[in-house]
Amino acid sequence: MADHPTLAEIASCVNGYDPNALPVAQAQEFIARLVPRVQAVEQIAIRAALGRVLAADVISPIDVPPHDNSAMDGYALRGSDLADDRDTTLTVAGTGFAGAKVGGSVPPGQCVRIMTGAVMPAGLDTVVPQEFCRVDGDRVTVPAGAVRTGDNRRLAGEDLARGEAALTAGRLLRPADLGLLASLGRAEVPVRRRLRVAFFSTGDELRSIGEVLDEGCVYDSNRYTLHGMLTRLGVELLDMGVVRDDPVALETAFRDAAASADAVITSGGVSVGEADHTKQVMKALGDVLFWRIAMRPGRPMAIGRIEHGGKAAILFGLPGNPVAVMVTFYAFVRDALLAMSGARVEPLPMLRAASVEAIRKKPGRTEYQRGIVTRAADGWQVKITGAQGSGILRSMSEANGLVVLHHAQGNVAAGEAVDVLPFDALV
Repeated sequence: MADHPTLAEIASCVNGYDPNALPVAQAQEFIARLVPRVQAVEQIAIRAALGRVLAADVISPIDVPPHDNSAMDGYALRGSDLADDRDTTLTVAGTGFAGAKVGGSVPPGQCVRIMTGAVMPAGLDTVVPQEFCRVDGDRVTVPAGAVRTGDNRRLAGEDLARGEAALTAGRLLRPADLGLLASLGRAEVPVRRRLRVAFFSTGDELRSIGEVLDEGCVYDSNRYTLHGMLTRLGVELLDMGVVRDDPVALETAFRDAAASADAVITSGGVSVGEADHTKQVMKALGDVLFWRIAMRPGRPMAIGRIEHGGKAAILFGLPGNPVAVMVTFYAFVRDALLAMSGARVEPLPMLRAASVEAIRKKPGRTEYQRGIVTRAADGWQVKITGAQGSGILRSMSEANGLVVLHHAQGNVAAGEAVDVLPFDALV
């Protein structure tokens, strides 16, 4: 197993570290220092590369476009032939089509009928759109001031020059990137192997879909929200189901998860004073810390490494309440998994919106309220979805974003601007 710093060593690098009252920003810093990166690389077809992490810079082997070409249907001419203060009449010497070879030169005083994408003939540097021109047989008149020299011409290498980095390592490949790779003639691309993530829920009260719901029991929803959030990240999933609050069953689940995956996510069993064995088993199997984070919802969380069979997996022990699971995932786990995948992690863009109503908030913790963002006449506005209890999953289902009330922030007045994290920004 590769050498790595202990959790205590990482904690010593985080300024003001206090596991019993840990600000969100410090927890994020700790996790960023903890997580390793996937090193294995595979070569795949670009059609299969959407959402994968680029493993090496892609250098353009060609100029894109490879030649000067027309950006318009119209007439290609020399800018020097245009008169400054009067109309200019030129003779049409031929026609240029996209994809056709261009031969010969065009003498001064002549132009070429040209189509969008066609190669610019030698010596011609300007295109006048056809709708600006008056045509009489083989003669074309260009009105004074219709274009300037160089207008409507795409230069060779304008998009990408030969030898320029088209895409850089660590990029999470998007649809436009696949098109860019295709424009370079690339059929394959090197990517990091997919991150493997195991997840399970803990608790004797949980039942899976299809099981009888005994008195005092509830259906397990957390695995389904986790499945959805993880699927959006493009990782390989290992759903290990519900694990009962039994030391032997829990130890087996943790060992199997650590042996099979790079990261293990659990829900439930990390709160102070819970009458179960999850925390004890976590401690026995690895280097694990239990945090009380200055946030709402989602205060309790476990973080660390669990080891089995000569390898270690990063552990994210999330709270059991459904909303807390989602909020802590978005606050901490999402970026950590992207970093482990080898991706460059950029802060998610926040939207500024006016709060429709007053919001009560105590300084000293970060709060994530569920909100509905709409467009108003003078900008964006957001309304809280109602009751904000950490067990009210409906509040997340109805919302289209999280209102982020920062650590030092206090009460919000009606009409005051707040930060909102739109759900659609969470890839």
